[in-house]
Amino acid sequence: MKRAWLCATVAFVLALSVPALASEAPEEVLKAVVKIRAIVPKEAHTAASLGTERVGCGVLIDSKGLILTTGYLIVESEAIEVTGPEGRVFQAAFVGYDHTTGFGVLRTHTPLNVKPMKLGQSSKSRKAIQSWWPAMGV
Repeated sequence: MKRAWLCATVAFVLALSVPALASEAPEEVLKAVVKIRAIVPKEAHTAASLGTERVGCGVLIDSKGLILTTGYLIVESEAIEVTGPEGRVFQAAFVGYDHTTGFGVLRTHTPLNVKPMKLGQSSKSRKAIQSWWPAMGV
């Protein structure tokens, strides 16, 4: 169930990015996908149902280290690590969690030096370039 939410989040972000993705190679776009590991205290409200160690993925959305992910992954976390596409590990901080959409945002303490994914409006994309994007958890 947890992996399904994570896959849905990445698929949603990719769907928002369809116009921006049309001009970029898929391997360049996928460099913006990062692995996230969050540690949550045993006393946290969500620890019993979601665990104290959570692993998933997110998408780099700006050059300063802002990452969009599934909110449950990072909510109530005390430590967050982000693994970039080259395997380097970065420390990150919780920025926020939107209860309505279920999205979470975090920021790495240092930039990842990776080109962020461009977000766009899928409604502005041409029918010819619309396609389904498979998504997998990390």
